[in-house]
Amino acid sequence: MPLSKEGAKINSQPYSGNYSQKIKRHWRMYILILLPLAYLIIFKYIPMYGAQIAFRDYNVMQGFSGSEWVGMKHFNDFISSPNFWMLLKNTLLLSIFQLFVGFPAPIILALALNEIRAGFFKKFTQLVTFAPYFISTVVMVSMIMLFLTPRLGFVDLIVKGLGLESINFLGIPEYFKSIYVFSDVWQHVGYGAVIYLAALAGINPDLYEAARVDGASRFQKLLHIDIPGLLPAAIIMLILNVGQIMNVGFEKIFLMQNALNLSASEVISTYVYKVGLIEANFSFSAAVGLFNSIINLILLLIVNFIARRISDTSLL
Repeated sequence: MPLSKEGAKINSQPYSGNYSQKIKRHWRMYILILLPLAYLIIFKYIPMYGAQIAFRDYNVMQGFSGSEWVGMKHFNDFISSPNFWMLLKNTLLLSIFQLFVGFPAPIILALALNEIRAGFFKKFTQLVTFAPYFISTVVMVSMIMLFLTPRLGFVDLIVKGLGLESINFLGIPEYFKSIYVFSDVWQHVGYGAVIYLAALAGINPDLYEAARVDGASRFQKLLHIDIPGLLPAAIIMLILNVGQIMNVGFEKIFLMQNALNLSASEVISTYVYKVGLIEANFSFSAAVGLFNSIINLILLLIVNFIARRISDTSLL
């Protein structure tokens, strides 16, 4: 039923007037966003001024503006360095493997938990899967090392119990990616499932009732109600994950590195740390980090564009 002129006038009143009136009317909301806005400006935007050292031969005594401008020299040095293709390959393979395994895992867990009818078992499963998220990275890597230690770790004891020889898992480059990814899934799958459980909780119960009346099976409800219901959240999470595809976890990788697995574990983030802080080559490391961020931005925009074209869900 269309609104009358008086009704339309009343409904449009909160949005009429100039900006000063809007600020006075909603001043609490503006105050609420001041703190996060200040955080973004102070810690995200102002530091961008220092990104210019990637284009300068930075000298601590001369400062940002006093150092010699060298343009794209450090970017060219990185791309032409013998480590470039190894770093890019390790970073991409590790990130894609993590995305391929880690992205669907919380979705599957959320769908499985949503089908559990026993309240105690459901809560217990959520607790068990969510608890590893609170383990710090240092403790997590220590646990991995203890589990996989040759001759002492319980995994190696199982291997020897099967009649096989002892294996130094962290010393074999081919095993590094699998150890990193599956341990990361174990640690974060419960936390990631919370987002999808919230999406499932927001599905209209009338849809389930209508499906029950039509005689739909549990699998059909899962296929035609649950999955479409969490699809918007899944698309947003996929876009965000792809936008961070080059930023694999520095701390965990660095702690798991050793001289034996370095050919598979050396990624761009660990390389930036070693070159920038240990070797004090600030300009070169800044150029490598900026290169990494630009790749992430390009991937984010591409995936967001694709998501906007094939669905109604996107970030922009």
